[in-house]
Amino acid sequence: FWLKPSWYKARQHRDHSTRVGGRHPSEPAAAMSMTLQKRLAAEIKKCGRGRIWLDPNEANEISMANSRFNIRKLIKDGLIIRKAVKMHSRSRVRKNLEAKRKGRHTGIGKRRGTREARMPTKVLWMRRQRVLRRLLRKYRQQKKIDKHIYHYFYRHAKGNAYKNKRVLVEAIHKMKAEKMKAKALAEQQEARKEKAKLQKAKKAQKKEDILRQQGEK
Repeated sequence: FWLKPSWYKARQHRDHSTRVGGRHPSEPAAAMSMTLQKRLAAEIKKCGRGRIWLDPNEANEISMANSRFNIRKLIKDGLIIRKAVKMHSRSRVRKNLEAKRKGRHTGIGKRRGTREARMPTKVLWMRRQRVLRRLLRKYRQQKKIDKHIYHYFYRHAKGNAYKNKRVLVEAIHKMKAEKMKAKALAEQQEARKEKAKLQKAKKAQKKEDILRQQGEK
């Protein structure tokens, strides 16, 4: 056990005897308590005590004010002020989000969840289905497709046949073109049949006329 020397004790006693009111003469005097003034000012200005600013140069005058009337006078004179609310700027957040939209700050080290947790495949599927079905409804309302074509593509969309809207639009145009082509061919065939039928009837009529003429002779 280390015993403190006698000179150490003597110095301690000397330092304690020279302290004035619990502080050393070289230390600055502590600011006088203004709890009452802060409380009254906070009630008058309708804010918290933390937002009240008291002029440190007029500490004596402020400490003398012990009523709401005096505090209001000091507020009017500008010795007591309600500080503005501290700003919580979002400018850096906006800047970072803008960069993230461009693909920055999204590397392996920034990812916390799995791929499925970050963007579930079910959500992607729902979005795709809604886009495709919305397009089909629009085309049906605009009479671009009939109910049969609508039903055909609706079922195929559910069967994962179209990966995006562009592919679906191309498929619709292709089917419409094929249908128009088939219709045109059918019309041509019908016209040919009608023509052949007329020719046959004409030939039969001609043959009948010849036979009649021969019979008259």
